[in-house]
Amino acid sequence: MTKPTDVHLPLLDDRPREECGIVGVTGVESASELVFLGLYALQHRGQEAAGICATNGGRTKLFKELGLVSDVFDAKRIASLDGSTALGHVRYSTAGDGQRVNAQPMVVRYAEGDLSIVHNGNITNAYTLRDQLVGEGAIFRSSSDSEVIVHLVARSRHRTIESQLRDALSFIEGAYALVVTVGDVMYAVRDPRGFRPLVLGELDGGHVVTSETCALDIMGADFVRDVRPGELVRLRAGRADSLHGVHPEEPAACVFELVYFARPDSSLWGVSVDRARRSLGRSLAREHPVEGDCVIAVPDSANSAALGYSEESGIPYELGLLRNHYVGRTFIRPTQADRDFAARIKYNPVREVLDGQRVVVVDDSIVRGTTSSSLVKFIRAAGAAEVHFRVASPPVRYPCYYGIDMPSREELLGATASVPEIAAGLGVDSLGYLSLEGMLEAVKEGGPYCSACFSGDYRAPLVDMAERR
Repeated sequence: MTKPTDVHLPLLDDRPREECGIVGVTGVESASELVFLGLYALQHRGQEAAGICATNGGRTKLFKELGLVSDVFDAKRIASLDGSTALGHVRYSTAGDGQRVNAQPMVVRYAEGDLSIVHNGNITNAYTLRDQLVGEGAIFRSSSDSEVIVHLVARSRHRTIESQLRDALSFIEGAYALVVTVGDVMYAVRDPRGFRPLVLGELDGGHVVTSETCALDIMGADFVRDVRPGELVRLRAGRADSLHGVHPEEPAACVFELVYFARPDSSLWGVSVDRARRSLGRSLAREHPVEGDCVIAVPDSANSAALGYSEESGIPYELGLLRNHYVGRTFIRPTQADRDFAARIKYNPVREVLDGQRVVVVDDSIVRGTTSSSLVKFIRAAGAAEVHFRVASPPVRYPCYYGIDMPSREELLGATASVPEIAAGLGVDSLGYLSLEGMLEAVKEGGPYCSACFSGDYRAPLVDMAERR
């Protein structure tokens, strides 16, 4: 398949940005309170904006704003969103900019009642469809790709909402996990390859749909199953009916969810995220053994992988780096000369653990490498005798176009330098990446996977990219 190299994405921090997190609750009183809890559990999936809408008697109330869940909502605001059906969304803008108008849920007037939608993913033919719709007279209020779905539903000539949704989805390429409400009826759907996760739960005779099982846990809901690729699930009056959505393709769940994005206390596609990451760490230890005195993680996303490396290698696991969890997303940017500023306010080395030791540092991935380079300096400054860097995934060589915002290919360290060159640039005594085969074998229980950011094998057509060449 094509391996695009020249599409520019906005300048980001060293880590890839989270995509979005979605929650839907129906058939439960005070549904917005449960959605609020679910969004707290999914805050790691988006810190740019948060929103909740609730339906009562066919009328939908909506509140959304830029900021964290705790900044956007208080008890009074949540109490005003009354009803037994509610949707919630936390956002990082993988498509469309960060303005408030692009925050979700989106709510529009519809013939059968208010229609509300939340979306996680990225539609790879959104610009092409948008141009066509504008040419036919459509007026867009946002730059979000999610609004394209709303217009396609509204313009469908089919009679029922189920048929209109199927019709709209038949035009869409890319990655999407959607929850849609029309009145008190809720629909959940995944794209035909199942790139992004979506799970179904039960609570007090009602239903919950959300991105990760950790949100079910905080709400006290019971996990039922994953929404299947291409499936359309209708939730109403305490029933969950599986309907034909779109024809499923070969599954391509995002492996980077297991490597980095999902919370370790979640289960995705029948796989415990914590256990998957430990398996990645054990495979890494087998592929890249080294003599060391301690194994430390780059917290928090690499903690489980580092434990797995320690278990397999027999090298003790230590808390050598501590993360500051109170660093905001915005701060006064330092001068260009202070390139370590962002890492210095986020991570603290523990000298008592590192001094005089041969340190094995385990991280989940390297994107630009700027954070990794800074951490190596900090660890050496804390007295480490040797620093051996181990990465529980292959080199990231290609951008993702299915809902993860990564730098352009020329900014990806793995695309522009060899492993020996990266090791020299980081200033480490040795560097080892987990192989693509080793990664996929370690988590094979939940596959097959999309690994495009590592391999360049893009599983869904990149229509907009082709059109703009």
